[in-house]
Amino acid sequence: MDDRSRAFLESLLTTPSPSGYEADGQRVWVDHVRDFADEVHTDAYGNTVAVHEGTNDAPSIAFSGHADEIGFIVRDILDDGYLRLGMIGGSDRTVSKGQHVTVHAADGPVQGVIGQTAIHLRENGDEEYEDIAEQFVDIGATDEDEAADLVEVGDPVTFSTELFELHGTRLSARGMDNRVGTWSAAEGLRRAVEADVDATVYAVSTVQEEVGVQGAKMIGYELEPDAAIAIDVTHATDNPDVPSKRRGPVSLGDGPVIGRGSANHPNVVSVAREAAKSADIDVQLQAAGIRTGTDADAFYTSRGGIPSLNIGIPNRYMHTPVEVIDTEDLDAVAALLGSIAERAGEVDSFAVDI
Repeated sequence: MDDRSRAFLESLLTTPSPSGYEADGQRVWVDHVRDFADEVHTDAYGNTVAVHEGTNDAPSIAFSGHADEIGFIVRDILDDGYLRLGMIGGSDRTVSKGQHVTVHAADGPVQGVIGQTAIHLRENGDEEYEDIAEQFVDIGATDEDEAADLVEVGDPVTFSTELFELHGTRLSARGMDNRVGTWSAAEGLRRAVEADVDATVYAVSTVQEEVGVQGAKMIGYELEPDAAIAIDVTHATDNPDVPSKRRGPVSLGDGPVIGRGSANHPNVVSVAREAAKSADIDVQLQAAGIRTGTDADAFYTSRGGIPSLNIGIPNRYMHTPVEVIDTEDLDAVAALLGSIAERAGEVDSFAVDI
C-alpha cells in the first residue's frame, strides 16, 4: 500500500460516519476519488458515485462499499443531565459500558462516557448486560438545562477510539466495518482507470447499510449496472473464543473472501475466481445459503435483478471498538477488483444461461 492510499485509509477510519450521518466521511471519499475519476456525483441521501467511462459497447460494473458505521443516538436528556441512548445499527451492549464516547453535536463534538457501576458497588452475580436503552452517557452536566446547551435529542454518538497499528500489517479501529470496503471500491476504480479498461466502472460509497441496506437500494435502482460487487467485512473465525459450530474457513491475512450461494450470482463468482487466478491472488471461499448480510442483498433484487457478488474482507471482533484487519488483505482486494474490471469488459452477458 503506497503512502497516498494509506493516508486515505487512515482518514476514512478516523472520520466518524454513523448511519444517517455519513456526510463527513463521504467528503473524505469524494476528495480522494475526484483526482482520478471521470465523474463524481452524489444523490439526495449522500450516496456517492465515481465513474470510469469505458467503451460504449462494453458492460458496466459497480464496486460498492458502505460508508456508515454502527453507533448510538441521543434518545433523551434526563433531569440530572445524563443522556439516554438508542441504537444505530447493531451496536453491541456487551462492549459499550465503561467506554469513552463522542456526541457529534451541532456546535462540535462533546465528550462523554457510558457509565459503568464500579465493581466494588455491584452485587456478586449481578453481571447481566443491560440493554442499550437502559445505559446512559455522562457528559459532565449537572442538570438537564446544562446538558441541553451542549447536545440535542437525535445527535449521533460514536466510540472515542483511535486507529492503532498492531504487529506486522494488522490494524485495529472501530468502523473497519465498512470503511475498508469504501477504500477498496475507490482503489479498485483507481486501478481500472490506470489500466484504462473497456468496462464502465462505478465506485460507490453507500449510506445506511447498517440499518437495512437502504443506500444500496437507492443506488442500484439509479445506476442499474450490468453487475455489482459489494465489498464488505466478513467474520474471520480464527480467534480462540469463536465457538466451534461457528468456525469457518476464513482467516485473517489469507486474502479476499468470495461468497457463493444466495445473492452471489454464479457467473459473477466465476469472473472473480478467474480474475484472481490470472492475477495470482489467493482467495478464500464462503458459503451464503440464505443471504449475505451486505449491500449485495439489495443490488441483486434491484430493478429486474442485477447479477451481484459479495467479496469479503476478513475482520476480527466485528461491531466492537477494536475491529482488526490485515492490510495485506486490503491490497489483495484492490488488486482483485482491478483484475475483475479488466475481465468485465470481455463479458457478453452476466445472465444465467438456461
